[in-house]
Amino acid sequence: MKYLIVGLGNIGPEYELTRHNIGFLTLDRLADSKNVAFQTDRLAFKTEYKFKGRHIHLIKPTTYMNLSGKAVRHWMNELKIPKENVLVIVDDLALPFGKLRMRAKGSAAGHNGLKNIEELTGGQNYARLKFGIGNEFSKGKQVDFVLGKFEGGDLAELPLFMDKAIEMIHGFCSIGINRTMSQYND
Repeated sequence: MKYLIVGLGNIGPEYELTRHNIGFLTLDRLADSKNVAFQTDRLAFKTEYKFKGRHIHLIKPTTYMNLSGKAVRHWMNELKIPKENVLVIVDDLALPFGKLRMRAKGSAAGHNGLKNIEELTGGQNYARLKFGIGNEFSKGKQVDFVLGKFEGGDLAELPLFMDKAIEMIHGFCSIGINRTMSQYND
């Protein structure tokens, strides 16, 4: 069984610890925990490892957030991974900071990275793990907030939430999305 786990984010040092890059950050932590390193490959940084007999491929698209679908489509086709074995990790303004919610499908909710994945993979029927980043910004400051860096207490708590996200990723790959959602979603 093969799985494609996609962490959304933007490449470049200016985006490194930003809220919008929580997908990249989570996959970096996962790769470190498995002692594997990302390599530059077609449209993405890519690595892989085995977990409970499953072959797990991790990608961080290098296309920038709004064109993430190009990388997802390429690697789904290249690795012959069906859409039901794809999980996208994405930041979510509608959830409080640190809240994690897995969904089997759903709308892009204004998220340009998800919109592009939908356009290029044929719809909303792919799993996503939404990582709450909160919405503590004043009117007109959404972009500054999303592209702002994690700081203070949020930064200190981040590893705990990323570790829970990693458990959910492994649940998706081993016990399936429904059991993972019932075990972890509040």
